[in-house]
Parts: sequence; C-alpha cells; structure tokens
Amino acid sequence: MDNLPFSSLPISSEVLRALGDMGFEEPTPIQAQTIPYIIEGRDLLGQAQTGTGKTCAFGIPIIDATDKTARHIQTLILSPTRELAIQIAEELHEVSKYSEGIRVVAIYGGQPIDRQILALKKRPQIIVGTPGRVMDHMRRKTIRLDELDRMILDEADEMLNMGFQEDIDTILESIPANVQKVFFSATMPKPIMELTDKYLRDPIHVRIQAKELTIPLVEQFYIEVREASKLEVLSRLIDAGNVSRALIFCNTKKRVDDLAERLNTRGYSAQALHGDMKQSSRDRVMKLFRSRSCDLLVATDVAARGIDVDDIEVVFNYDLPSDDEYYVHRIGRTGRAGKTGKAYTFVVGREVMDLKNIQRAVKANIRAAAIPSASHIEESRVSMILEESGKILGNKDLSTYVSMIEEALDRVNETADGETFYTAADLAAALLFRANGHVAAEREKVEAVVPYEEYAVAKRNTRPTREKPTGVRERPARDKEAARKRGKSAEPGMQRLFLNVGANDRIRPAQIVQFLAQKGEIPGKIIGAITIFDEYTFADVPESVSEQVIKKAHMRKIGSTVVRIERASEKRGDEN
Repeated sequence: MDNLPFSSLPISSEVLRALGDMGFEEPTPIQAQTIPYIIEGRDLLGQAQTGTGKTCAFGIPIIDATDKTARHIQTLILSPTRELAIQIAEELHEVSKYSEGIRVVAIYGGQPIDRQILALKKRPQIIVGTPGRVMDHMRRKTIRLDELDRMILDEADEMLNMGFQEDIDTILESIPANVQKVFFSATMPKPIMELTDKYLRDPIHVRIQAKELTIPLVEQFYIEVREASKLEVLSRLIDAGNVSRALIFCNTKKRVDDLAERLNTRGYSAQALHGDMKQSSRDRVMKLFRSRSCDLLVATDVAARGIDVDDIEVVFNYDLPSDDEYYVHRIGRTGRAGKTGKAYTFVVGREVMDLKNIQRAVKANIRAAAIPSASHIEESRVSMILEESGKILGNKDLSTYVSMIEEALDRVNETADGETFYTAADLAAALLFRANGHVAAEREKVEAVVPYEEYAVAKRNTRPTREKPTGVRERPARDKEAARKRGKSAEPGMQRLFLNVGANDRIRPAQIVQFLAQKGEIPGKIIGAITIFDEYTFADVPESVSEQVIKKAHMRKIGSTVVRIERASEKRGDEN
C-alpha cells in the first residue's frame, strides 16, 4: 500500500481536503498499514519510531468516525506528556478543519483545571490528555467514559517508563469492554506485550522497521537565511555554480508552483512537479527535464520519487525536509553512477537545530556554506565563458571571426586619440563586460543573518542570573546534599549531567524527568537528583546509561526549547 495517495484509502473528502492544505500527498508506511484496520474497528498494536506520522495514523480515522451530532466523549487519547497532548490536539484540529461540528479538547497538568472544566462543558467528542489529569477529571466526574467508542494509547512505552502503569490500568478497566483500543509504541518491551495481552482483543500487530539510511557521494552544505531571501540566495547559488541541471525540493504543492513561477520570471527555465498534476502533465515535465529543455525541476518529495535521472548536478532543499528519510531520498537524486554531487539545505532560525538532528541520524557531514557575492558570481560566469571558449579554439575554424576582430580593432584604433592603442585582449575584455558586466547591478541585497546558535547564546547571556536553586525534585536527604554540590560529585554509580536549560526557560523537575526518560530511552524511575538553576540544570543518571542519554537526548527539545547535554565534569567553571 506504500506510495499510494491518500485518496486510495477510505477517507472522506473533507479530511482529504484538509490533508492537502497540510501539504500531505500520500500516507507514510505506518499510516498506510494502520488506517484501514482502525476504520474497520479492529484493536491494533502499532510499532514505529517517533516522527513517522503516528498522529495522523489514528487521527484520520478518528475524525471520520466521529458522530458530529453526539454530545458525549467518543474517543479518548492518552499521551505521556503535556507537550505531546497539545501537539496531538493541534494536529487533530488541522485534520478536522473542514469537518464541521467536531470538538477536540486537550487536558493536562499545569493548566488551571477550571478552564478545562469549562471546555469540557462544551461537550467535545475527542479528548486528548495525560493519564494523571484524565484520572483527576474522572474522579470529579467532569469526564464520563461510559459511552466511549475508541481509546488510543500513544507512546505507550514512554507512559510505562514514566510510571503511569497504574493510571493506565485504572482507565482501561473503567471503560466499556467493547471499546476499540489502539496502542502505539516505538519499542516492544515485555510490559507493553503484557498490556497488549491483557486489554486488546484479537489485535492486528503492525510493525514498521526503521530503515538504514545511507548517504551517497554528495557534498552537503547548509545556509542560514531569512525566509524572504531564499529566492535570491537560490539564484546566486545557481549562477555562481553555473548550474544547468538541478532539483529543488519544497514541502508543499503550492510552494512548488509559486517557486517555479518566480524562477521563470527571473529568466530561468524551471518546471513544477507535484501530486495535483495529471499524469500526462507529469510525463510532459519529465520529458522536458530529461531532454534538457528545462534546467530546473521544482518538486515535492512524493512527485520526485519517479525521477530517474543520473546527471543532476545539485539538489536544493528550499524547505527543510520533515524527517531523516526524506533528506536522504532528496540528496540521493544527485551523486549517482559513481559521480559526486552537491546538496544545499536552506534553514531559517531554529530549523538549524532540526537539521543537526538529521545530520546525527544519518551520520552526515553537513557544512555551513557562504552566500555567493555578486563579484563571485561574475567571476564564475566569466570563468565559464573562458573555459568554453578554450574548448572552441582547437575545434572550430575561427578564421572568419579573426578577420572580424582585426577589422573591428582597426576601426577602434583609427578613431582613438593618438596616445591610445587597443589590443585584441582589450576587445575580448570589452566583449566579456558586455556579456556579464551587468550582473552586480542586478542582484538583490541579502540581509545578513546571525547564526541561530550564536543568537540563542547571546539571548541567554543577557538574562539576569541568580545562583539560588529554584527547583529540586524530591529525593532523600543525601541526594539533596549531592545536588547542592552543583556538579562536583554525584552518588556512587551515578553520572551528573549538565543541561543548558533552567528556571528562566520555565523548566520544572517533572519536565526534566520526562525529557530524559523519553528522549534518552531510559526508565524515569532510575533518574536521580535534579537541581534547577536559572540558566542550567544538573541531573543524575546511572553511569551505565549516561552515554546513551547524551547521545539520544542531546539537542532534542523540551517543548520548543533545544537542550544541550554533556557530562557535568566537562563543564569548566561549574565548580567555582
């Protein structure tokens, strides 16, 4: 079922329209393999890594199955963290954009419960919540699950790691026996299998194997730009590299059409390729590109899968791809048949952190590149003209043109003042200027960009600092004393980690536990003392898993904040 469009699945026209607005053209593997079973009402256990589209895998069939006229809760979705609950609710709102009458409410700790009670009085059909807050509302009877139709457990392994086993059991045992249950989990440890055996009825088990991603012979670069400067930077790279054959990737069909039109307006030969085009139009575009009747092909990821062209010089990621696999597929369109190629990725602001996550995942070397200046472009074009002219010298009869040059020189020198004498080299330089001298005047200005990481550091350094700890997770007294040592030592067998976030980032101890457990792939109960200062945090984890936590959680996010992690003993100055 892979590579088929969403329209091949039993999905309503309203949801298909919403998916189109979201820029989605075809289901991911987990979506393609689970949506039909969820629509059928089957219990299901889905195994796939984070970032594979699990939210839409259950969100799409949920939206279509919802009775819009009903005033009771039909679907309950449990997630391990507040941030994920909000993210799921937002995505469901997008999917239900054209499905009028569907109400989704997110409930989680850290938000006033009175506000949530008011939202629940509007009779939502879909609830997304964390286990603790759902239990709270159940006790208050502000949530009633006696008419529930479906229950989703997202990131089930994380919920168990974070100690929600008892809450999950309580909730599952309180709902009607005939409720459809769908569990999603990145891993399948024994507790998940026990949960499955206990609560799922004749379940379908869908497992999406993580693919081994390899990088072809491609030089990879990134450029930090402002969104408004992307077109000019793209133009400069094309001109400076004398690019005559390139693929340019955008994330949505509308973006593809817009960019292709703007490139043609600038005098380039560009064609658009995306999923809304008829097959005959796609074939026509590919014929033009293969025959070199157009130089630039602007495409979405889905449309580009049918491209089989070996001599693409450069791939441009005009938009940052949504995941690691798309990145590899994109740049793999160049550097084929043993040749080397180039790939440039444009990043705006915080996107540079997402690109670094991709870089670590695919073990790539993606280097920063400078934006070509107008003079660099001019030099490049002159070099190309001279190189092509050198090839002509030994292969063509140029006697007629030599005569023309000599006659032109005679005329120029006859009209020049007596002290001036022009040579053939002077005339050649004039011809080059005529062909290329306008380049600098035509370039748009590109505003300088402060690298995001420098900006983030500078912003943190301008905050007022206090050295008093603002939050300590409750632990035995000896752990509290160790925490107060601020990185000098940890309990025997534990490694103290430094995290570059603190109270000024509105970080709480519970978030640190959830972050380290979820991103570091360790049980939350093994995390030791946590001390939060204004600018940073110390957290103790067992030495045996410290390298794993650093490797997996470094440069990941708590909410929208990127977290840098390293051994506390490696942070100079922490002991002063």
